[in-house]
Amino acid sequence: HSFLSASSAVTHHAQVAWKKFTRKCSSSCHTFPYIRMAQAVSLALSRSHLIVPGIFGLGGGRLALAQRKVVETNYYPSPNSLYSRAQDGHAFVSSILLSVIEGVILLVRAIYLTILFSPSIIMAPFADSCGLKFRKIWLEVVHRTLETAGPAFIKWGQWAATRPDLFPKDLCTKLSELHSRAPEHSFAFTKKTIERAFGRKLSEIFDSFEEEPVASGSIAQVHRASLRFRYPGKRVKPMLVAVKVRHPGVGESIRRDFMIINLVAKLSKFIPTLNWLRLDESVQQFAVFMMSQVDLAREAANLNRFIYNFRSWKDVSFPKPVYPLVHPAVLVETYEQGESVARYVDEFEGYDMVKAKLAHIGTHALLKMLLVDNFIHADMHPGNILVRVSHSKASRKRLFKSKPHIIFLDVGMTAELSKSDRINLLEFFKAVARRDGQTAAECTLRLSQRQNCPNPKAFIEEVDEAFTFWGTPEGDLVHPAECMEQLLEKVRRHKVNIDGNVCTVLVTMLVLEGWQRKLDPGYDVMETLQTLLLKADW
Repeated sequence: HSFLSASSAVTHHAQVAWKKFTRKCSSSCHTFPYIRMAQAVSLALSRSHLIVPGIFGLGGGRLALAQRKVVETNYYPSPNSLYSRAQDGHAFVSSILLSVIEGVILLVRAIYLTILFSPSIIMAPFADSCGLKFRKIWLEVVHRTLETAGPAFIKWGQWAATRPDLFPKDLCTKLSELHSRAPEHSFAFTKKTIERAFGRKLSEIFDSFEEEPVASGSIAQVHRASLRFRYPGKRVKPMLVAVKVRHPGVGESIRRDFMIINLVAKLSKFIPTLNWLRLDESVQQFAVFMMSQVDLAREAANLNRFIYNFRSWKDVSFPKPVYPLVHPAVLVETYEQGESVARYVDEFEGYDMVKAKLAHIGTHALLKMLLVDNFIHADMHPGNILVRVSHSKASRKRLFKSKPHIIFLDVGMTAELSKSDRINLLEFFKAVARRDGQTAAECTLRLSQRQNCPNPKAFIEEVDEAFTFWGTPEGDLVHPAECMEQLLEKVRRHKVNIDGNVCTVLVTMLVLEGWQRKLDPGYDVMETLQTLLLKADW
């Protein structure tokens, strides 16, 4: 090509490019037929306008690139391929050995759990027929068994306590007591976990750190500490924080136990009497609930969402996560001062005005979560609610006029409803307010996307009959919360399915209603909800 138009700079560059390309191709042990074809075509068109060989060159170049990839894949093995294959073989053997070891651990764990749960399982068929005393013993055995079985089963018990549509009321009540103090892990493990999570020494993060935990649950324990701030030339008061640290081995332990629970749920499909429970679906719901408790970073995200939702409320607050000290195994948040609402419920005499205000604040906070935000704190037992009242001299003189402040803790367990579930649930509450039993029963049947109730007509008739009684002067004496509990008992007896999140919301309302009735017997949570629904077009 250079003989024909040697003066052309473009031609010169093309010639250099072709020479380099040809040398690169000829240095390989395999020829590229498409590249040779492109060379021949370009030489044949050497006297043509530059556009013509350019088009052929572009097409030939694409073919050459594709051909080169194929050849390199087929004919140019890596010089370390033998070593790589040896590594792959080693990894394969290691994975088999690890799988065998994991299988042995699961088998041993399954045998241990079988022995541990045997007394509860053997006693269960006789729990209804051998009298009240025997049933109380059985309930205590179930409670102790779940406590001994580990964090996954403690969490399962707490979850089951929110499902009166699946389990008897007395069993749910007993399982709700699983909020007790759990064993503590060592300070050495706490220190190691914090330093590994944040990549810094404990003394570099905190001015002081209490080695003894202030609280311990089945998933994590909480330490009190003061956060170190470093501002050059400024003296700043250390910030008091709560440091939540996950227990050792909780993630692995829960993962293994969940595999066993999941296997049992799958086997239950082949037992006709248990098929209506849809244990496989319930286990999936439980898995979401459980993992939300284990991942402390998710709890921090929930806190941020609640803080935003209640940003304009002055009498409700939540602990604030201290970023960047947030990790799936460690959560640092502001330490909130206050007394448990349980003390106002059970211990403090008097304080009637404060108690009444607490009942109002708690109710309206829950109704905002349900009706406005569709993001509900699903673990509202008294241990997770603090009350703060000003203790200045001026406030003591007018204690009964002071307004208390509520702090909600431990927001790992939350519930959100789909649009259809939310509409059905609100329609259900409206029907309850109007004492319309048939509509309430029909809404209940729609609270699950896969309804397996064997006899819906009988369920509707029984609920309608109960609502008719509750509408009489005699039935009017029955508290609305008790009506709800009786309705859930009918749901269980008729094997009506209710989706987990919906049932969690119902039970949260009942739990809240229970301790608020003690705070202010004259205040009715259910009636307040019904009034709001009837006044507003939700």
